[in-house]
Amino acid sequence: MKLSARNQFKGKVVDIQEGAVNGIVKIDIGGGNVMSATISMNAIKELGLQVGGEAYAVVKATSVMVGVDE
Repeated sequence: MKLSARNQFKGKVVDIQEGAVNGIVKIDIGGGNVMSATISMNAIKELGLQVGGEAYAVVKATSVMVGVDE
């Protein structure tokens, strides 16, 4: 995965709170730090996010995105 965002934190998905349109994904990035992002339910499904799986928290300006290895 290559992105222009320089702040990329690999971690483990520890919680997914599903909503009707959006969900909140929490990623443990180590050192007692957990980052959360609100993303669409479609994105959660397309990325195959599951609790216990690996993902990246990607910070660009004030946004946090989520990514996975292909």
